[in-house]
Amino acid sequence: MSDQKSKGRTAILVADDDADVRLALEMSLSYEGFEIWTAKDGEEAWKRLQKGIADDKPAALVLSDLKMPRLDGMGLLEKISSLDNPPQVVVISGHGDVEVAVAAMQHGAANFLEKPLDENRLRATIRATLRQGELTQENRELRNKLVQNWELVGQSESIERLRRQLGQVAASEATVLITGENGVGKEVVARNLHAQSARAAAPFIAVNCAAIPSELIESQLFGHEKGSFTGASERHIGHFEAADGGTLFLDEIGDMPAEAQSKVLRSLESHEVVRVGTSSGRKVDIRVIAATNADLAAAVEEGSFRMDLFYRLNVVPLRVPALRERTEDIPLLAAHFLAKSAERTGLPCLTLDPETQLLLAQQDFPGNVRQLRNLMEGAAIFSDGTTIQPADLESVLSNGPGLVTPRQPSANKGHDPFDAATFEEFKIQAETLFIRLRLERNDGNIKRTAEELGMQRSHLYKKLDRYGLR
Repeated sequence: MSDQKSKGRTAILVADDDADVRLALEMSLSYEGFEIWTAKDGEEAWKRLQKGIADDKPAALVLSDLKMPRLDGMGLLEKISSLDNPPQVVVISGHGDVEVAVAAMQHGAANFLEKPLDENRLRATIRATLRQGELTQENRELRNKLVQNWELVGQSESIERLRRQLGQVAASEATVLITGENGVGKEVVARNLHAQSARAAAPFIAVNCAAIPSELIESQLFGHEKGSFTGASERHIGHFEAADGGTLFLDEIGDMPAEAQSKVLRSLESHEVVRVGTSSGRKVDIRVIAATNADLAAAVEEGSFRMDLFYRLNVVPLRVPALRERTEDIPLLAAHFLAKSAERTGLPCLTLDPETQLLLAQQDFPGNVRQLRNLMEGAAIFSDGTTIQPADLESVLSNGPGLVTPRQPSANKGHDPFDAATFEEFKIQAETLFIRLRLERNDGNIKRTAEELGMQRSHLYKKLDRYGLR
């Protein structure tokens, strides 16, 4: 329910320098059950609007003449447009002022009425405009809720800068390329961007390009027709079509096979998809956000990534900082994850002991924000009190592969597998250490690491998730 209706009768402000017009409109609209405020010019109308806001009872609609003394209708409209939650505006134009009324609509007015006013049309226009305002308010509230669900937690300069960039980019339809290490929250950034955009109510489809086997990626992205290949027993709608009207998030785009790269480029340029097994295209209206932890510019130089696709994706580049670059955000992030964990489990929300905060600030998080989140969820399970103590962190580390390491240089990162209590624990810790060291040697490049380990990228991703290395 909108704020305007939650405090009683819906308020409408009538602004006109003609007293007879004001009286006629007040009588007609009062009969319809509205609370009517009147003003003889734009200045008086603006003051009345501000009083309504101060009294926590803002007007839902302004019915304003265009020609008034002191402040005319266009001037009033400009002031109204500056409000955070502006009311709907219907302008009243005299004969011959239609062009001005149209200009008013281009500057934010929802509708216009021409004098002499027809009572039936007046009522229909008021009802339609109020409904439009309610829908606008509902969309605004939905968008705010979505943004809150995918908020960027932190007060560091790097995160504040990223927030500003997202606010600027959200209003556009430009393709965005998000870069950053594994675990920094690239998908959170993409979802935040989607939530702030005009596409917020439409689908957000996330695709991990590296987790899809190369022989299936074309079918997964673009869909296929029945019988187009062995096993295609029915028609399949691909991710591009599923995202129609919304946002398609292509994560780990740097690991996409070359053949799929060319078809993605074609779809981005033509705004259509061609399912496997057919030659006819289908138009799609999507915004594409891509993400990678790899250096795509270097991949272009190596010839493993198409230059034209790189430039097509890199219209707006956004970089998400690593957690070690914003250590002042660690206490805020930890508290946020504890609150989310409590919300999910229904248990009381725990707080961080000051010594625990200090201990966290001294750690290096190669898995970045994702690793901190997993650590907090585990510590909450082991905690016996109302605060997370340093011992609770040790409990998590001693029961897992020991992924948090001191920021100071150390030859032994994580737990020594030979200190394991059981053979099963030894295997887990040894495999975790081996994979992490290979990842570090390859600067986090999943493709190269998988090749060195002799496993499919999708298999490696499963192990990274299992051991909290992503």
